Amino acid sequence: MFRRAELQSGMSVLDVGCGAGDVSFLAADLVGPGGTVLGVDRSAKSIAIAQERARALHLEGVTFRQGELDTLQLDQEYDALVGRLVLMYLPQPVRVLSHLLNFVRSGGLAMFQEIEMSMARAVPYSAIYETCRDWIRETVRRAGFETDMGSRLFATFCEGGLSEPKMILHARVEGGAGSSGYEYVAETIRSLLPMMERLGVATPDEVQVDTLSSRLETEISTGGGVMILPALIGAWARKPG
Repeated sequence: MFRRAELQSGMSVLDVGCGAGDVSFLAADLVGPGGTVLGVDRSAKSIAIAQERARALHLEGVTFRQGELDTLQLDQEYDALVGRLVLMYLPQPVRVLSHLLNFVRSGGLAMFQEIEMSMARAVPYSAIYETCRDWIRETVRRAGFETDMGSRLFATFCEGGLSEPKMILHARVEGGAGSSGYEYVAETIRSLLPMMERLGVATPDEVQVDTLSSRLETEISTGGGVMILPALIGAWARKPG
């Protein structure tokens, strides 16, 4: 998506909701030593990890700082604003996007990638996989977050002050014996299990997380099927001049 949007060497990039820095480092590869990347996240722990990773990689042009996105204040404009799986967690994504665009130069890029959970399914039908999907979606929904932010990016961009974005969708499709996708689903469930129980979505006895990966593999692979994992939708547009 960065290449399609023409993120180029020498650009300055603002990565919001940067977490431990994965997207920041990807952007740094494309903008090169002549460019710069600033990653911002509300989590001090994540920022500390990102800073240590940047030092280990000797990336002098990549810096990180802690901050809340809706009240962020910066003293410069950037060529590109990027974010991955961040707008879905914001109560008012349009307002926050509009605020963040204050730090993007006229004609600069805005690029976001968000999840579309409703597109996940198994072919042929797998009761275990689709139960897992429903548990994840319901947990995210009850926590107050958007499960299908990807398809909302078009309206969010337009309402936030950008031109109509170009968009792209991709998803992992996993099947057969030995696929890493089964463990990916099981570990996602494991990470969400305390919240699932607290929000009344499912109990540990219902989930049986320690055997979930193997049960999922058996059901999918013996039926000759595939799992379509939740899709990711990317959108990019330029800030009007």
